[in-house]
Amino acid sequence: MKGWRECNLGEAITFQRGFDITQNQQVIGNYPVVSSSGINSFHNEWKVSAPGVVIGRKGTLGTVFFIDQDFWPHDTTLWIKDFHGNDPRFIYYFIFSLDLQNYDVGSSNPTLNRNHIHLLPITIPPLHEQKAIAGVLSSLDDKIDLLHRQNKTLEAMAEALFRQWFVEEEEIVTVKLGDIIDIFDNKRIPLSSTEREKMKSGTLYPYYGAATIMDYINDYIFDGEYLLLGEDGTVQTEEGFPILQLAVGKYWVNNHTHVLKTKKPYSNFLLYSILKKMPISHIVTGAVQPKINQENLKSLEIDVPSEEEIEKTVFETDGIWRKIQFNNGQIRLLEKIRDTLLPKLMNGEVRVDGLLNHMLL
Repeated sequence: MKGWRECNLGEAITFQRGFDITQNQQVIGNYPVVSSSGINSFHNEWKVSAPGVVIGRKGTLGTVFFIDQDFWPHDTTLWIKDFHGNDPRFIYYFIFSLDLQNYDVGSSNPTLNRNHIHLLPITIPPLHEQKAIAGVLSSLDDKIDLLHRQNKTLEAMAEALFRQWFVEEEEIVTVKLGDIIDIFDNKRIPLSSTEREKMKSGTLYPYYGAATIMDYINDYIFDGEYLLLGEDGTVQTEEGFPILQLAVGKYWVNNHTHVLKTKKPYSNFLLYSILKKMPISHIVTGAVQPKINQENLKSLEIDVPSEEEIEKTVFETDGIWRKIQFNNGQIRLLEKIRDTLLPKLMNGEVRVDGLLNHMLL
């Protein structure tokens, strides 16, 4: 490939270990503190000027973050001190494609050694092609981000309708969650990573865990719309709200998340909107492994208005939910296109000029 250069990773970029700072040392400000899991706080001082690329060094490995404002990289990260003339946005995608989590050298705590990964042999394109590749991938990511932000706005609209109950309704009653849902936990089947690896041919379906889609496999056990609520491990947010996922279509669910479906007149989306801001710490058990058992889940109390008002709210939020579903479909499509293109653009199998010509035909 004309103009592409073979070298070691350390010749193309220089990684530097981040800077230690405790939570007590931080003063609330405008500069993001980037840890191995991403931006978790903001400080009134910064160490590195933007743009920056940060990767997890300890704990969470392989995660890559592009930072477009001055920032403080935490000691648990490596940040790129010198791009050596390469395009920062391209380098972000390039590092993402390297699967650096496979280079763990930690015995008990996962760890990346910068001197180790600096020796990795790579091939990178010239600057003008770097910018073109970054432009294609950034365009896809921008569209994905826009759809995610639209969904947040739509969810906020649904939550606002729910909050109106407590402003306008005089008849508010308390019900137990167990009285308005059916639970389908007995249909769940956990699969090991080895078992999932054998299920990669043909049409692939999401494999849900407690907090997210963990994998994609060629079989499913659920077909329809269900509300998933984390059962053990990751069960609540930092604010003490439940971990929720609205699953639609065909998919597999492991045994770390409850599988719920609402009874009429409720809808899954309405219950999702209610529970999203409901404290649940009081029903979480387990000192080492947090857990929400079925008995405690069913006992959770919710304030609701009359059935007539619930039916009205379900009707009003149906259009919002349909728009969110459409956006989610677009997000999955764009992510699939990006993830398919990423390795092919990085190894030169697909060239930007050829890709654009194909799109114009």
